[in-house]
Amino acid sequence: MPLINTYTPDNAEGQVKVIYDQIASAFGSVPNALQIYSSSPTLLAEHWHNIGYYMQHPSLSFNLLAFMRMLISDHGRCEYCVGFNEAMLINMGGVSMEQITATKQNPQNAPLSDKDKAMLQFVLKATQTSAPATSAEISTLKALGWNDGEILDGLGHGANMVAADILLNTLQIEKDY
Repeated sequence: MPLINTYTPDNAEGQVKVIYDQIASAFGSVPNALQIYSSSPTLLAEHWHNIGYYMQHPSLSFNLLAFMRMLISDHGRCEYCVGFNEAMLINMGGVSMEQITATKQNPQNAPLSDKDKAMLQFVLKATQTSAPATSAEISTLKALGWNDGEILDGLGHGANMVAADILLNTLQIEKDY
């Protein structure tokens, strides 16, 4: 049980119920990782909007984003998020457990294109060190076909995952998968 009061789909009302209905329609249920946001309907709405944006992203693929989240959460020791993203990679991304294990050992092993691996490495470095990027790193991404908006979107997704890990770890989210 989380350390703050949350609303379940059974007792949600108003804006929270509306968003929960959208989440359930998209995922079949409302994961605990999203229920934790229900104490702040505005934050829940922002988080759900953000998820929707990335679910429909034209160039950041499902598997790239799930590998980002899994590896960032592995570094941040968010067991919930690691397991959740592993399950999504297996069940929705067609990735094997062996590929996941290999990717955890070395992100270069991720079954992604070279372009996506470069973005993955860039975002992992940024979220793990918070060090300034070099112009050479940005030039490399651009040479592989990433544009400024896509670089910002990838980095933003990684930064949001760090924030989510902090919230879920701190408030002791329970596994529901």
